[in-house]
Amino acid sequence: MGRLAGKVAIITGAGTGIGRATAIRFAREGATIVVAEINAASGEETAHLAGNGAIAIHTDVTDEASVQAAIQTTVAQFGALHVLHNNAGGSTAEDGTAVDAPIAEFWRVIKLDLFGMFLGCRFGIPAIVNSGGGSVINMSSNVALMGIPGRDCYTAAKGGVAAMTRSMAVEFAAQKVRVNAIAPAVTMTERVRKLMAGNAAIDKLAKAHLLGLIEPTDIADMALFLASDESRMVTGQVYPVDSGVTIS
Repeated sequence: MGRLAGKVAIITGAGTGIGRATAIRFAREGATIVVAEINAASGEETAHLAGNGAIAIHTDVTDEASVQAAIQTTVAQFGALHVLHNNAGGSTAEDGTAVDAPIAEFWRVIKLDLFGMFLGCRFGIPAIVNSGGGSVINMSSNVALMGIPGRDCYTAAKGGVAAMTRSMAVEFAAQKVRVNAIAPAVTMTERVRKLMAGNAAIDKLAKAHLLGLIEPTDIADMALFLASDESRMVTGQVYPVDSGVTIS
């Protein structure tokens, strides 16, 4: 029997990268997967790759009605929600310092990475409570744990994710909802490979990885632990999966 047998999981932004790797990993461990993805074609592709009855729902995590509809559809079709992985997000090459980063980039990343997570929890946590409890997995970043130049917009968003993870863990523990976050360093998704090109600060960070560069499957493995009952006594934690970057 798989480690997630009988569980229903929503993964936002699962059309590519970490989200896709996690969807496939969860499904192989017995979970029924809902791919909540803004790109309908890539969402359907992930659902097909995951198998085990996975479905894709077109979802804009920055839109309240869209997130609420995705949660409602999941519960209506599968009868429960046990795992919410707020994975959607990402930085761009437009990021910079508080002095020179475009204002539009600040609000873009706050809306996608922080507000998107907020909306997922707003509608997902009540569904998890009604299902008898479960796990929320947020995506923070090592930029929330250490100072990295030229990333002030993304740092603000991911620092907020880390802080809210702790506060929600305290708030909902009595209702059997565990809330944790993963804080990756540079992870070799296609998006990050493009972002790294010509960016000296990120290239320097990549070279600081003690165990080599991180693959999406490495993050998926941590998400699996946090989704499973093996982490039943774990809440309010922000786990670096960073190849030692934050200690080097």
